[in-house]
Amino acid sequence: MQILDLLFGKPLPTSEERAEHIGPAAGIPIFGLDALSSAAYGPEAALTLLIPLGLAGIHYIVPITAAILGLLVILYFSYSQTIEAYPHGGGSFTVAGENLGYRAGLLAAAALMIDYVLTAAVGISAGVGALISAVPSLQPHTLGLCLGVLALLTLVNMRGVRETGGVFLIPTYLFLATLLIVIGVGIVRAVLAGGHPSPVVTPPHLPPVAAAVSAWLLLKVFSSGCTAMTGVEAVSNGVMAFRDPTTKNARRALTIIIALLIVLLAGIATLCRIYHIGATQPDSPQYRSVLSQLTAAVMGQGWFYYLTIGSILLVLALSANTAFADFPRLTRAIALRGYLPHVFTFRGRRLLYSWGIYVLVGLTAALLILFGGVTDRLIPLYAIGAFLAFTLSQTGMVVHWKRKGGHRARMMVNGLGAVATGITTIVVLATKFVAGAWVTALLIPLMIVLMVAVHRHYQHVAWETACHDPLSTANIHPPLVIIPMDRWSRISAKAIRFAMSISPDLQIIHIDSPDIDHGKDEIALLWDEKIAAPLRAAGRPEPQLVRLQSPYRLILAPILDYVLAAEQSHGDRHIAVLVPELVVRHWWENLLHNQRSSLLKLMLLVRGNQRIVVINIPWYQN
Repeated sequence: MQILDLLFGKPLPTSEERAEHIGPAAGIPIFGLDALSSAAYGPEAALTLLIPLGLAGIHYIVPITAAILGLLVILYFSYSQTIEAYPHGGGSFTVAGENLGYRAGLLAAAALMIDYVLTAAVGISAGVGALISAVPSLQPHTLGLCLGVLALLTLVNMRGVRETGGVFLIPTYLFLATLLIVIGVGIVRAVLAGGHPSPVVTPPHLPPVAAAVSAWLLLKVFSSGCTAMTGVEAVSNGVMAFRDPTTKNARRALTIIIALLIVLLAGIATLCRIYHIGATQPDSPQYRSVLSQLTAAVMGQGWFYYLTIGSILLVLALSANTAFADFPRLTRAIALRGYLPHVFTFRGRRLLYSWGIYVLVGLTAALLILFGGVTDRLIPLYAIGAFLAFTLSQTGMVVHWKRKGGHRARMMVNGLGAVATGITTIVVLATKFVAGAWVTALLIPLMIVLMVAVHRHYQHVAWETACHDPLSTANIHPPLVIIPMDRWSRISAKAIRFAMSISPDLQIIHIDSPDIDHGKDEIALLWDEKIAAPLRAAGRPEPQLVRLQSPYRLILAPILDYVLAAEQSHGDRHIAVLVPELVVRHWWENLLHNQRSSLLKLMLLVRGNQRIVVINIPWYQN
């Protein structure tokens, strides 16, 4: 327990829940890292597709970024209204489910769950990619570094919301400060140089033109750049994590996040055009990230360069924290409606929905391993789920305001958001489908099928176990008690004593096999002296000894067959099977004992029915 306390912190009582709530300052690193860090890989993803256009390609990054920023502003006003309308957490699943029906809610839920897993995988891989850009010799260790960062993030997040915000506070604000300084200095130098500044460190020369510009290419660039908008919904999902007044603090955090993201995206796009900075091939030995080139061009490669690259690395790796913050809340909301296992609603030692974190970590690790931790292999799968959720959420808000009545302006804002994000969803899906988006398009319906199956199971169990009648007192008899016994011991004695207290009808099963008795008929020799005689002297009924032959040395199968046969031959009477079991002091001591009792319990539970009751009789080792 001390090790757990050291790693994850001491358990928190439910009464301390309010102390775990956060303000806007801590909300930015917890819910805004995904959106803010996308400034590091969103423009690069767009510029990578412009490589075939050479120098001419970078001239398109500014108008494309302007279109992305226009969409971002629309989303800001839309989600600001969502926070106000759903102060208890208005994520896409809740909004779409309540206003468009459960099918739309499940579609949004599946899209968001996949998007959050991809958020974690892309954030970690992008962070490691930034490190490799600065230290190319680490490239062979990409996957190992990604998994190491994932393990570190898991450890930090398991300590609770408040401590997580404190840990991420310094890296987040360092990232923002260094990038804003780069953008500010770069703009000032450009103005002083009449729009043609000389870079401190000349960026790599752009390749010659290898393709002609086309509308299809520009659409692909736009769709890749839209990855910069993932994470915008995070605040609306986690409204209840903010302290009172929750709505005001959540909206303030969202405003700051969007404003900073707009400045970062606009500044990076403008400086890339001014300093003639383009993307390099990710798998090339000469690969350098766009922000690495930009920082070196504006500030040189001194201590500030390494401080900036270090902060970018940290924030990109930590940006997966948005998924850690929202994925468990999303799975909890889905589980509360019966579409995911109820275990997702349970809070762990630090008031976290721990099972959501476990599943997120497992799926993220699988993705990183499958794609080798390379960001560009993951990007085509990204953003589709986010924009599909955006569209459903905004459409749901239109229906919400229509039902309320008298909110025409708000309905128009959400309507505009729904149309804009809907068109963007189609563009992203069409342009990235062949490159890997088909995987996401396939996973979403599979997730919906899985959630529907879970819901039907819970409905069937609820219907089958529902009882509308008063307690029946008919046919209540002591059960037939059956005890498997291999030898006479204190464990067996405890089981028999307990059995005699609940029923006078007791059968003790012993498997006759030389491999068990080692050639000695121990039960027959000790039966009268140790069991039958003391019970006769006390005036109690003598148990029945049932000796089963096992020519093939099987132990559990004959016992199981006997119990099932006894259930068939005893009408409507209950059969209570008492399973004696030794409980050792240390977990490793289990390796020194056979686990037949555990296997027998499992077999009885799987093959049994309503009239067979399995009771564990533990004997604790001193």
